[in-house]
Amino acid sequence: MLEVFKQAQKYAGRTAIRKDGSGHNYSTLLNSSRDLARILLSGSVDLHQARIAFMVHPGFDYVRSLWAIWLAGGVAVPLCLTHPLPSLQYVIEDTGAAILLVSEDLSAILREYAESNQLTLIVLEHAHAVSDDGLDLPDVDPSRNALILYTSGTTNKPKGVVTTHLNIEAQISTLIKFWEWSEHDHILCVLPLHHVHGIINVVCCSLWAGATCSFIDHFSSEATFRSFGEGQINIFMAVPTIYFKLVAHYETLSAEQRSTLSHIMRSFRLMVSGSAALPVSVMEKWGEISGHVLLERYGMTELGMAISNPYHGERRPGYVGVPLPTVEVKLVDENHREVALGSPGEILVKGPNVFKEYWGKPDATKESFTIDGWFKTGDVAVVENGYYRIMGRNSVDIIKSGGYKISALEIEEVLRAHEWIGECAVVGLEDEEWGELVAAALVLSKGGADQFNVDGMNDWLLQRIAGYKRPRKFIILSELPRNAMGKVMKNEVKKCFL
Repeated sequence: MLEVFKQAQKYAGRTAIRKDGSGHNYSTLLNSSRDLARILLSGSVDLHQARIAFMVHPGFDYVRSLWAIWLAGGVAVPLCLTHPLPSLQYVIEDTGAAILLVSEDLSAILREYAESNQLTLIVLEHAHAVSDDGLDLPDVDPSRNALILYTSGTTNKPKGVVTTHLNIEAQISTLIKFWEWSEHDHILCVLPLHHVHGIINVVCCSLWAGATCSFIDHFSSEATFRSFGEGQINIFMAVPTIYFKLVAHYETLSAEQRSTLSHIMRSFRLMVSGSAALPVSVMEKWGEISGHVLLERYGMTELGMAISNPYHGERRPGYVGVPLPTVEVKLVDENHREVALGSPGEILVKGPNVFKEYWGKPDATKESFTIDGWFKTGDVAVVENGYYRIMGRNSVDIIKSGGYKISALEIEEVLRAHEWIGECAVVGLEDEEWGELVAAALVLSKGGADQFNVDGMNDWLLQRIAGYKRPRKFIILSELPRNAMGKVMKNEVKKCFL
């Protein structure tokens, strides 16, 4: 039996999942998952790593779908609930999924496509358990493939990241120990469940620990604060964009409401931010509101988590911390030679958490690893006083201008400190003279919309950053283009300047 199910059996009577005021214990979750696994098997003894794509609302049905696929010996392929059909079609066809598992109100999106392509469409609400007489569930080896998640695909077509059960167990067990999860914890899930942040860090970690995971269908500041107000939740994990929205909503509340919320949040055990760089200004404001220094960490689809600020000890604004136990990390130059301490380099990672392969792309898999087995993240960092600071991605956040390597994230942090600016994204634009020209897309604050002018901005910047780092072009946007996880899509930002 896979370790995740052994863990669940320990907490049979405890509440595993809560949503809309109702709860389900671990025993119910396991039994329902087994029933659904038998439906997926449909008389066969093992799915033998067949890919099962599922499009299911967050909550009990989502978890039992994920667990059922694993119990039946399949590979889970979660689909984004908000993607258009062509995007869903790409994932289904790329993985070769022959079975689609869907919530009833989402079935219309895929029904015609499934019928025309002779795919099996199982609607959860209409799936009836079959007798378990003589139908044992397979004994799944943990070295088997377990999950395929897709990268954001901002520069090329999305790639399917294959993780095994062993990879997932390593990712979960490391976080359980480092962040000190226990069965007494209660977390709220507001993240999309087709990304590693929501699936592993929130759902899988909480259920491995015997904790309770509460769900809401769609993120909203009102629903999130309302859940906090119930007084049971003690862990929260989100992306910077969500914290930014929560801060903005908090400031619209009455003094009494703010006081009540702040008091409740101070009793939380842990609050985490990830999936994108956390602006120091947001971190500081959230600290004033909640009494918490957000724990920032570094990870990606291919790794789970690799680096984290400490649970106990100093959490440094602008830094992602130190390598997690069992994870090896080093910084290298273009020739994969380790850089001197204090010099920036690409992050390479090795450990049992690292993914197996890109689905159906052996060349891309080979190119992503060094000869001696280190995964090349494409992210650039520097170690300062023992803590890692992310400078950005080689491809979009490191701007090569006039012979300098410039961190776009560093410039963004400076820009956000100006009263005129609400949000910003800095990119490099191709330029014959400079190689790349530093450019900034700005979303102005309420007051900034009336006052912004380029000369004033340039004068302000020259007092704060070196001249070669100063943006040479500005553009004003109503909002920055982002993906489902709230990450700014830098290549889409570049198009705004054309």
